[in-house]
Amino acid sequence: MAAGYPFISDAFFDALAASGATGAGSDWCPQHLTLAGTWMPVWLRQQSWGEYVFDHAWAHAYARHGLDWYPKLVTAIPYTPVPGSRWRGKDPDPAELMAAVQAQMSACGASSWHLLFPDQHTREHLQGAGLIERQACHFRWFNHGYRCWDDFSAALTSRRRKSIRKERHGVADQGLRVVRAVGTAIPDNWWAPFYDFYAATYLKRGQAPYLRPAFFSALRQGALAEQLAMVMAFRGEQPVAAAFYLFDEERLYGRYWGCLAEYHALHFELCYYQGIELAIERGLSSFDPGVQGEHKILRGFEPVITYSLHAIREPAFADAIARFCAEESRAVQAYQAEARTLLPFRQPG
Repeated sequence: MAAGYPFISDAFFDALAASGATGAGSDWCPQHLTLAGTWMPVWLRQQSWGEYVFDHAWAHAYARHGLDWYPKLVTAIPYTPVPGSRWRGKDPDPAELMAAVQAQMSACGASSWHLLFPDQHTREHLQGAGLIERQACHFRWFNHGYRCWDDFSAALTSRRRKSIRKERHGVADQGLRVVRAVGTAIPDNWWAPFYDFYAATYLKRGQAPYLRPAFFSALRQGALAEQLAMVMAFRGEQPVAAAFYLFDEERLYGRYWGCLAEYHALHFELCYYQGIELAIERGLSSFDPGVQGEHKILRGFEPVITYSLHAIREPAFADAIARFCAEESRAVQAYQAEARTLLPFRQPG
């Protein structure tokens, strides 16, 4: 785990709990596991929204056979599909960890346990634990030694460089002004409009936002305050859109965005290009802009494999799900290989 990785910190979990996003009355019931020198978040769940590893087909298959998929146990960062360590403290003994998880599943009547978005170290540490591995393909920007935006731009093909320049200039041509702020320098009067924009992203799809204003208030007032960044777009003095980030010593994480009116290419500017600039300025090695979105490829985001690990109590379904994941992984890897052919970088030599 990178020093300062924000998503498994007390500050992040406390903000979730204090705002009601987890705990009593929420869809994330804590059943956290403590072993000798290790703490691991575990949630009892009655649905799968907010996980970003989609198992609805598995739940339907269980239902067709008269079995209950829910409740299930999940080790994840709620509403946050960002790879990283999935425990704090020392690495647990895999056999001891699995015994404890199996006991929890039995005690809760859970069908399964799902560890979502582990980093490479976590995944390799549990490699011999008999878990089913599932793969997906997301997109990430990598800092290949860039010292400024122009270094990154120079690495692109001429065609893509001109296209991105046109998108960025087009934002200003629409009368928009873009401002970026980091940590406690984020103005107090930005937070309310930011939340309105964030909520609008969900409401446009007929869905209530996952997070409440109290979550963001707790973040900005807590130990993670200096690991936050925000980009705000203004038309005159009126805020019209915003994007919210967190970062640590190695990576930038694009998390939430929203707008009340549509402007051409503004999403790309606030969520991608401003993030790339911020990552370069801070000397960060990579930028994770969030899940999905093939349009990221042409803007320099490379396809990477992400993982989830699964323990299924019902043996027949465990076998079937393992076969499905093996077949799916071949398709995911083929997709990654094809996506790499679309990257906009100049060929060396």
